[in-house]
Amino acid sequence: MFGRRNKLQGRTDEQLLLMREAGLLVGRTLEMLAAEVRPGVTTLELDRLAEDFIRSNGGIPNFQLVPGYSHTLCTSVNEEVVHGIPGSRVLREGDVVSVDCGAEVAGWNGDAAFTAVVGGAEAARPEDLALIAATEASLYAGIAAMRVGDRLYAVGDAVEASIEAAAERDGRVYGIIEDYVGHGIGTQMHMDPQIPNYAVRDAGPKLVNGFTGAIEPMVTLGTTDTTVLADDWTVVTADGTRAAHWEHSVAVRDGGLWILTAIDGGEAALAAHGAAYAPLG
Repeated sequence: MFGRRNKLQGRTDEQLLLMREAGLLVGRTLEMLAAEVRPGVTTLELDRLAEDFIRSNGGIPNFQLVPGYSHTLCTSVNEEVVHGIPGSRVLREGDVVSVDCGAEVAGWNGDAAFTAVVGGAEAARPEDLALIAATEASLYAGIAAMRVGDRLYAVGDAVEASIEAAAERDGRVYGIIEDYVGHGIGTQMHMDPQIPNYAVRDAGPKLVNGFTGAIEPMVTLGTTDTTVLADDWTVVTADGTRAAHWEHSVAVRDGGLWILTAIDGGEAALAAHGAAYAPLG
């Protein structure tokens, strides 16, 4: 699957600035939703809030542009890994919910996700907090591995190394989902190349200035086996363990990295992982 070495394409500065508009709208939408994830809220209510916010700020919910999907978000709860369809499900204290969101602005796309515990840390199981933290840290480890001239699949090496270190530190078993991976992003939300969240034998294509990709590790408290529910979208863990999902859209530049869907551009997170921050403007 990951053996092709097609040359990657970079974006111009003008295109990256347009992608930042889309990414910033996604980041602000997720920031708004994070404050709305609380007991008693349905996942459909979150979806409606997201659609209203994106459209009122000049964007298009790009998940709705995916054939067969009619929602703004994917909301995956507890054992649901990704692609959970918003609906009547009421969030309860202690639930683990992953919120995945995308927007298109002026023909360019952003895509990002976060995972949180409903009711906050006080309502959480310790193992859920550890899983969420480990997955988020692995996202930034993967992003920090992206450098112009280096190989793309260093991302998966870094994600896997981060998760393995977290598992040893936490005394837990974490499973990195392999069936669903990151992707290129630009004039479409999902573009080539695919970007694995785990180590593969092939090094992948060489990163070029202006490349944009979405990095999105999905990690479980058990095995990596998954199944898809009868709705043909929702992916759940086969063993019923909980999962976490974090994602950002990233631009790789000669001087460093720009996390397009992070409100601060990723400056603090990149610094914490020893990576240079290189925004435009």
